[in-house]
Amino acid sequence: MYMILKKNKIKATYEGQTFVLVDAFNFPNESYERQANNKGDFTNRGNKKILPIKYTPDFIGDNFIIETKGRANESFPMRWKLFKRLISEQYPDYILYKPQNQRECDRVVELILENQKSKK
Repeated sequence: MYMILKKNKIKATYEGQTFVLVDAFNFPNESYERQANNKGDFTNRGNKKILPIKYTPDFIGDNFIIETKGRANESFPMRWKLFKRLISEQYPDYILYKPQNQRECDRVVELILENQKSKK
């Protein structure tokens, strides 16, 4: 994706911005569980600050965001939905692209160039 953007002189920053999808919060309750990696003892892991859920897309341009995704991991679909919600609420003029192969990357560039022409 980077090479085809550069070849077509489309300005985009690689991993230039991280978005907070869910803010951090304090969890005052008790919560009996193991560590997230399943190690350690089954103990009270409550009464702690829960870190935010963040998302960093691959490329950000003037009015577009590109997330290149070959094979998504287990958490990606939920993160992507939360990200789309954030974009629709805070960046309504942005276009999202999620190509999964080279042909789709080529198509993304065509669409970006068409969009840039229509705005002139």
